[in-house]
Amino acid sequence: MFHRYKINPHERGLLFKEGDLVTVLGPGVHWYLDPLMKLRLHVVSPRVNPWLVHPSLDLIARSGELGSEATVIDLNDHQRGLVWIDKRFARLLAPGLYVLWNVEHEVRVEIVDARSMQLVHADLPVIMKGSGASELLEIVNVEAGHNGVWFRDGAYQATLAPGAWVFWKGTGRLKVIDVDLREQTLDINGQEIMTADKVTLRLNALVVYRVTDPLRSVAEVDGAGQALYRAAQLALREIVGARELDVLLVSKEALATELSELTKARAGELGLTVLSTGIRDVILPGDMKELMNKVMEARKAAEASLISRREETASMRMQANTAKILESNPTLMKLKELEVLEKVADKANLTVLLGGESGLNERVMKLL
Repeated sequence: MFHRYKINPHERGLLFKEGDLVTVLGPGVHWYLDPLMKLRLHVVSPRVNPWLVHPSLDLIARSGELGSEATVIDLNDHQRGLVWIDKRFARLLAPGLYVLWNVEHEVRVEIVDARSMQLVHADLPVIMKGSGASELLEIVNVEAGHNGVWFRDGAYQATLAPGAWVFWKGTGRLKVIDVDLREQTLDINGQEIMTADKVTLRLNALVVYRVTDPLRSVAEVDGAGQALYRAAQLALREIVGARELDVLLVSKEALATELSELTKARAGELGLTVLSTGIRDVILPGDMKELMNKVMEARKAAEASLISRREETASMRMQANTAKILESNPTLMKLKELEVLEKVADKANLTVLLGGESGLNERVMKLL
């Protein structure tokens, strides 16, 4: 009729009668009168496992027999639990009922309201690696040079700076859009455009931009970069269509400046800032290229002929001036004749007889 129950050190005994918890037995020997054999003992070891696991956990928790030896955690739908055992993070808890023994371990439980969706905690790096994190947490990493635009159930919440951000699962529809804040380049290639004088050419341009308003860049249009690309295409057609080919070829810098001015307004509406624009190539059709080469060749030939005529005119003008000087100065004329004779003498045998009376000093008598 009497039953003897022995509980070893670091153990506890859960004594049940007809499914209800009667008491919690500590270490030692316990005697109980049980003539009808209705008592059942369940022995657990809080030292080995601080978590109390039992099919009748709800009855055990509500019985009040656990006293100060255990911590009862009952989480509602909007609550989550963070558990530290012996000052080390142990586990994240979903809604439900939990019991932890605190007689052999130091247990600390923090209950968090998950309705805010975002988890902010000083021990976040440790919590993200804890047991249950993959089931309960959504981790979003925003890389350096980027921003994350956070939406909850379609409504904007915040713009996230680079770093790790943690959200509770099951508390709403989460969406974080990654936005690259670094400098980006749009290559606008192969644009066939007709000029004002009806010449069709191909144009290659580029637009350098950066995202300055992450929310507007994702909320105003689906793909801000593509929207800016289309705006730049239209601006190019407007600019080139208003110019003749000759003007276009000599004013590429002005074309790039006007392209920048026309795209900046649209870029601001998209949350972007245009940093620079440029015209890389202007490609003419084959027949037009050949014609332009002929025009250039004729122009260069005309310029060469003009330069030659200018040089001839200058030379003749100098000769005329020299003749006038020699005519007015006989002595200088004689010196010039002697210079000529000296040059001739370098290349031939020359005999010169000079006489004042017969006039031989004025001419050459014999050249060998």
